[in-house]
Amino acid sequence: MNISGHILIIDDEAALRQTLARVLQQAGFEVTTAENGEQGLDFLKTTDFDMLFMDLRMPGLNGLETLKLIHISHPFLPVVLFTAQPDLNSAVEALRNGATDYLLKPLKPQAIIERAQTILTNQKKENRKREITLQIEALQSELKNLETNTSDQAGLIPQATTNADRFLKRGQLVLDLHKRCLVINEKTVNLPPTSFDYLVVLARHAPNVVNYQTLVVEAQGYQADGREAQELTKWHIHQLRQAIEKETHNPSYLINVRGTGYRLVAD
Repeated sequence: MNISGHILIIDDEAALRQTLARVLQQAGFEVTTAENGEQGLDFLKTTDFDMLFMDLRMPGLNGLETLKLIHISHPFLPVVLFTAQPDLNSAVEALRNGATDYLLKPLKPQAIIERAQTILTNQKKENRKREITLQIEALQSELKNLETNTSDQAGLIPQATTNADRFLKRGQLVLDLHKRCLVINEKTVNLPPTSFDYLVVLARHAPNVVNYQTLVVEAQGYQADGREAQELTKWHIHQLRQAIEKETHNPSYLINVRGTGYRLVAD
C-alpha cells in the first residue's frame, strides 16, 4: 500500500521519538518530531500535518491538554494518543476531546505503520466524500432552479444514493453512514469517529456477539492481540454507552459477553 503523508510525533522520550520517526520514515512517511506539547503546538502553527502521534503523559503540557488545544485550531487533524499506563477515564476523556485512537505501549512498529496507513486512507476518503457531497448539493440546487422554470422537468433529479445505502437501522437506532451520526427517536447523537465505526460493526452483526479482535479489525482496520483488542474495545463501548444508554451501569443496547466481546440489542 503506497500511502504517504506528513506525520507529527510529540513525545518527551527521545529514544521512543526517534524510533517511531525511523519506523514511519522507512514506511514512506514524512516525519517531524517534537519533545513536548508546547513545541508541537508551535510546529502546527507553521506546518500542515496529515496526522499526529502523541504521548498522553508528558511533563508540562500533557497529552490531554495539548489535544484540547489542537482540536480547537485543527478540528479535522487525526490524533492518536499512546501511554504505558492504561486508564479508562483518560481514554474516554481523550476520545471526547477529539482523539482518533488510543494505543498502549509498548508500541509495535507494524501496528503503528498500519494505523497510520488506515487513518490517512480514511482521511483521504472522507475529504473526497466531502468534496463529492458539495458537488452533488451544487448540482441538485442547479437542477432545482431549472425545475422551477421548466415544469415538465419534474421528477428528473437523480438520487445519488438510496436510503438502503445510506442508513443502517436497528430498532430505535438509525445510523447515517454519510453524515456519520446516530439518530435515536429522531434525536441526532454525534459520536467520536472511531466509536461510530464500532457501533456500525455491532449493528451489522446484530444481534450476534462480535469478539474483541473482530471489532478492532472491522472498525479500525488492523490486527490487535487479545488483550489490546479488549482494552481498545472497552474504551469505545464505554464512550458509546455514555452517549446512548439511559443507565451506563445497566445497559440495554450494548451488552458485554464476558471474555468474548459485545453485542447490540436494539430490535
